[in-house]
Amino acid sequence: MKGGKIKEYLLKYGTARRIIQLLSFVFFSAVVFNLGALPLVLPVLWTWGLPQNTVGDALSAMQFWFHEAVFPWLALASFLLVGVLIGKSMCGWVCPFGLLQDLVDFAKRRKRDFTLRTHDSMLYVKYVVLGLTLFISGTFATAKVMGFSKTYENALGVFAKAPFTALSPSETLFASLPQMIANLPAYVVGKSAQEVLAGIAGIPYIFWPQLAILIGVLVLAALVPRVWCKYFCPHGAFMAVLSRFSFIGLRRDPVKCAKGGCRLCVNACPMRVPILDLPWEKFSHPECIYCMKCVDACKDKAIRPTYP
Repeated sequence: MKGGKIKEYLLKYGTARRIIQLLSFVFFSAVVFNLGALPLVLPVLWTWGLPQNTVGDALSAMQFWFHEAVFPWLALASFLLVGVLIGKSMCGWVCPFGLLQDLVDFAKRRKRDFTLRTHDSMLYVKYVVLGLTLFISGTFATAKVMGFSKTYENALGVFAKAPFTALSPSETLFASLPQMIANLPAYVVGKSAQEVLAGIAGIPYIFWPQLAILIGVLVLAALVPRVWCKYFCPHGAFMAVLSRFSFIGLRRDPVKCAKGGCRLCVNACPMRVPILDLPWEKFSHPECIYCMKCVDACKDKAIRPTYP
């Protein structure tokens, strides 16, 4: 790679984004810094299952507080402040599970996607996931305040405390699976076949659907860019609503864009934002994660971020 191309590569948003994603992941699991837990809650998909955590994800915090019949002021404030100030930028620049999907996407050669009709229909799935999560947590909190939560809690089982987090692929990948692997020697070392089978049978049943969901998401992510973010993430659904009021946005220069006529920006967008169909002065589409791939892809420099 020649000097000019190296400089061009380093000046791209994508380079800065990858660096920030990696640094964010290190900070989130900041065992290397020997830091304790911080009172920092962010609207990204992460885990509460690591003792080295410095950051908690806002939706899990919201579920935990509902379980204790406490209104989740801090978690709600995190969603509102981030949503208004920087939209869904954290999805594209900070979220650890977003980084994982980008790595999987980078590794695959042939990219695929759903048809536009299927895509439009599946966009609503994440809102259903969010709605069910808030409904279960909210009704449980109400039942607890009114003094008849015990029966409801027994019926919900492991889903009483955090209905979404119990099956979250991020929780499985960053907490449940590493803990299971770390405990694996205890199941097999010096054990007879019968004891190994008994140990496997003793694994909490919730682990198997957790593992199935994680594998399914990773397989889909290998086929469709940012599949979790687009269709399933309840954080993304919450932020999509708030991003309509966000200060951040993108601006498209119609004069420069007309010279291109290439649709490179549309093709580069992992979230399938219809860039060319949106107002050119400023647009903040609810699905946009501000990864700036459209900005980097535009040879005529017709797109740029704008704030406020």
